[in-house]
Amino acid sequence: MSDDLRTLIDSKHPMSEKMGILYLVATPIGNLEDITLRALRVLKEADLVACEDTRHTSKLLTHYGISTPRKSYHEFNEESRSLQLIQMLRDGKNIALVSDAGTPLVSDPGYKLVASCRREGIPVIPVPGPSAMITALIASGMPSDNFHFAGFLPPRSAQRKRRLKELADIPATLILYESPHRLPDSLEDMISVLGDRQAVLARELTKIHEEFLNGALSEIKDILLARPEIRGEITLIIEKGDSPDSPVSVYPESILEHLQEEMKKTGLSRNEALKSVARQRGLTRKQTYQLTIEED
Repeated sequence: MSDDLRTLIDSKHPMSEKMGILYLVATPIGNLEDITLRALRVLKEADLVACEDTRHTSKLLTHYGISTPRKSYHEFNEESRSLQLIQMLRDGKNIALVSDAGTPLVSDPGYKLVASCRREGIPVIPVPGPSAMITALIASGMPSDNFHFAGFLPPRSAQRKRRLKELADIPATLILYESPHRLPDSLEDMISVLGDRQAVLARELTKIHEEFLNGALSEIKDILLARPEIRGEITLIIEKGDSPDSPVSVYPESILEHLQEEMKKTGLSRNEALKSVARQRGLTRKQTYQLTIEED
């Protein structure tokens, strides 16, 4: 580490001479040229690279002739590995945390490690770079002054619809990630809950087969279903909730009828449907439950 950087860190963290530094390093989402000079230097100078998949990250490091030791850090070992990494940082080792692609912690592990570092006063330095959600957003043609990143939707339809209902009225461009094999069902649920909004699907960003599909959600779904298979990393940009295509919230006068409709439409249990109805009507669950009793 350069003397200037050490001086900067020491001015903010008096104990940092005894502690290592956790670097959060963004890596390419496809094209290996999309990496900063700073990221390459940090990856080379670090004592360890903590990566989601050591085999995947090794391709990047090998490409740039970087031989820094690496250790896995993913959702299945995050708890135990965080303890090991914190001890290394306490011992003065510098660690570069990377995900398989893009910016660490964005729909990837790392939050617990960073939170622990902050609690202990261990320096955390972000090394910014590629991010699939920002890359897709700026090329989508959708408004980018106000957006909401929702990550991955739940895998099951009932929970997915419930999550989409929470997103439906957000007055901002929506950004979602989705896996190829769940995409058709997810699009169907989006149309059902959000309405047939305008959207842009970005696939395989920065790679050879990069593709953008734009149109109504139903049009995008039809294009994809006409293909023998859907492959690649998917990012969806969807117009904001106050668009004219969004469904108008018209509820039955009877809360009991509303509850029964919600259960039938979403497949939710009575208890979960009750929570959903309460959210839609701006009531507490207790108030909604009391009203159903009075109507029964």
